[in-house]
Amino acid sequence: MDRMNQEKSRLDSIAGDSWYAMGANGASVRYSASVFGRFFRSGSCLEMGPAEGLGTELLAKHFTDLTCVDGAQSFCEALRSRYPNITVKQSLFEEFDPGRKFDNIVLGHVLEHVEYPRALLTNAREWLTPTGRVLAAVPNARSIHRQMAVEMGLLKHEHELNATDVHHGHRRVYDPESYRQDFLRAGLKIEVFGGYWVKPMSNKQIDEQWTPEMLHAAMVVGERYPDTAAEIYVVAGR
Repeated sequence: MDRMNQEKSRLDSIAGDSWYAMGANGASVRYSASVFGRFFRSGSCLEMGPAEGLGTELLAKHFTDLTCVDGAQSFCEALRSRYPNITVKQSLFEEFDPGRKFDNIVLGHVLEHVEYPRALLTNAREWLTPTGRVLAAVPNARSIHRQMAVEMGLLKHEHELNATDVHHGHRRVYDPESYRQDFLRAGLKIEVFGGYWVKPMSNKQIDEQWTPEMLHAAMVVGERYPDTAAEIYVVAGR
């Protein structure tokens, strides 16, 4: 089996037991989409890696010209059924060519998954209209819960992949500096850097112990402390 077929099989396997939409993780995806909504350009949107479509729900309400691309067949089939008016394409990002430009490109929790994130960002820059924006979010290695895990001996260092990272198919955990660096080296100009979600414990503990109100408050308060927030994001243009 060649590398591209191996990657397709890997993505289908991850989709077959996906945790993206569950509990605190699902709340994080929805909050991320709401943050991106502050910075949307009018016009068209390309969403890369929609998974179960939690963020797509907001995008579909905002954009009449929306294209979604995902490598997992099951995710694509579910999106086509749920959103018949949007364009859904099944493709590995390495093989994807939209054949057009977009005013917004959303990479919600994508760059930690792909083998060559800088190459994807370089391509995304070329797919932008002159005033278009890339809006992207990833987990933060410097999150309080990861720092605490190191102190407790549960992780060797902040960038180590934990069991949940492995299950999600993550290949890396960014910190704020390395995240910004990938955008800059791809030729993109960072307009906004931020974060959200004060996270002192694991998703499992949060799901068991927190109310929805507590979780939302943690998302909001985390925006005040982006360097140690659980999730960090960048808004960038050409």
